[in-house]
Amino acid sequence: MKYIIGLGNIGLEYDKTRHNIGFMALDAFAAAHNAAFVPSKQFATIAKLAINGEQVVLVKPTTYMNDSGKAVRAIIDYYGGDVNTDVMVLVDDMDLPFGKLRFRAKGSAGGHNGLKSIIAHTGSQTFLRLKFGLGHPDHEQQAVIHYVLGKFSRAETEDVNHMLDHSTMAIEEWIQGNGVSELSNKYNG
Repeated sequence: MKYIIGLGNIGLEYDKTRHNIGFMALDAFAAAHNAAFVPSKQFATIAKLAINGEQVVLVKPTTYMNDSGKAVRAIIDYYGGDVNTDVMVLVDDMDLPFGKLRFRAKGSAGGHNGLKSIIAHTGSQTFLRLKFGLGHPDHEQQAVIHYVLGKFSRAETEDVNHMLDHSTMAIEEWIQGNGVSELSNKYNG
């Protein structure tokens, strides 16, 4: 079984914001497979599907970003699996140039509270991440918060759609067994 975890915040005020691109990518992947999300008791909404015989669970934590690990831990405990081999986390990254994708097989949270929570709840830093480049605003804390919780501009829409299209293809290739090196060579910008 494979798990695709999209990170984001629940609520209309966060819909389509930069910090929610993990949710947006998961929604794009679900739409490509006609999968619908339903509430689960594991602190998330989930969609289940099968791709080439592989069971796949799409997960959107309902805990808010800073406690995403609670949902990841609960899902893995309930359905089984290994965070190090069966999980891909879709996450925003301000340190990547806007519009770029990057696979990362391990590492620290890099200041991202959603990743910090997953690391804390699973005890692992070696789960796969697909990072979505947001670029970085002014380094003042308020500017950063306003930026990540802001919506994408019309000028950014084409690049966002490009990232979402490529992420859907990349997720499918991972599910089909392509390794991190191959995916990185093909998709990392």
